[in-house]
Amino acid sequence: MNAPFPQTSVVDTRALRDALGAFATGVTVVTACSPAGEYVGLTVNSFNSVSLEPPLIVWSLSLDSPNLEVFRRASHYAVNVLALDQADLSQLFASSVGNRFAGLEVREGLGSAPLLKGCCAWFECRNEIRHPGGDHLVFIGYVERFSRAPGEPLIYHAGRYRALRDL
Repeated sequence: MNAPFPQTSVVDTRALRDALGAFATGVTVVTACSPAGEYVGLTVNSFNSVSLEPPLIVWSLSLDSPNLEVFRRASHYAVNVLALDQADLSQLFASSVGNRFAGLEVREGLGSAPLLKGCCAWFECRNEIRHPGGDHLVFIGYVERFSRAPGEPLIYHAGRYRALRDL
């Protein structure tokens, strides 16, 4: 059986990354709870909606992530949409710091997935579907609960954090 995509590429990955950076995204921290009861989380900007009926979202995680198995096996995860003043949380969860939750105020969501304080939206998802996607695993989550708070989202564009600006 042939693989759906070529296994090798002649694409300049740095140029591809720069071109992808032309698309502005929101910044999220996706969180879950391990079977041992430890919180895990990481900064993700590959988050997007898939469907309203049923309510589905999508995000992806590198196959090299040390948290891959926790997210693969978790019954639920939470997508915390960072607010404009939370660039420090984005940096923290993008780092290799050991316990990223030390000193943070969280509340437990579905499946014990931690919900971060101060975000502008939260999506609590059942870990519904996973698909291989090149060097990433694509997660499709069923939104079981969500909430919205006032405030502007943190935006990422061309390698920098940004704020929304009305035209």
